[in-house]
Amino acid sequence: MTVSTAKPSFKAQMLAAREEAIVQTANRLLAQKGFESMTVDEVAAAVGIAKASLYKHFPSKEDLAAAAMVRLMQRTLDMLAALPAEEPPIGKLRATVRWALELQLAGEMPTLPHQNSSLRATLLGNRGYIDRLVTISDTLGGWIQAAQADGSMNPKLPAIGVLYTLYARGCDPVLGFLQGGGQHSDTQIVELVLSTCFDGLAVR
Repeated sequence: MTVSTAKPSFKAQMLAAREEAIVQTANRLLAQKGFESMTVDEVAAAVGIAKASLYKHFPSKEDLAAAAMVRLMQRTLDMLAALPAEEPPIGKLRATVRWALELQLAGEMPTLPHQNSSLRATLLGNRGYIDRLVTISDTLGGWIQAAQADGSMNPKLPAIGVLYTLYARGCDPVLGFLQGGGQHSDTQIVELVLSTCFDGLAVR
């Protein structure tokens, strides 16, 4: 017995394509301006649709931004899954931070919402976001503990502190300062931040 899978209608495909364009645009504007400064009007204008049409996909600015954050979480999960299994834990952690830094320099990393932001409340109630965030945190936490156990990372540091430190690199203002200075290439900036993050500032 064969199970037939109905192909989505042309209308459904167009709606899905429009929704993806909206989320991609929101992601870019969140990276450039942050949630507080981004407006629904400029998202709609950039996509080339009426604001009323955008609201048919996302009923609020918070829901739109949450969709962009869920998309980022899924991209992160896909990247983690693609890392070579034979790579040592410290290598996987460095590769993850490198990817996040490159994403930020490319203008594709949304900035984190403020503690009192309405977006933060929406994200905490978004199951898709929370489930992905927990999976990412568990994966990175396991690598941190493994790296501490094999001696490639300081075992005296609390794993949760290391995890938050690595997360913070995804919205590190140092990258923007160095990029704006124009004295370093993006590759040099990534290597500099990776070195200070993983190797520290002390002379070795």
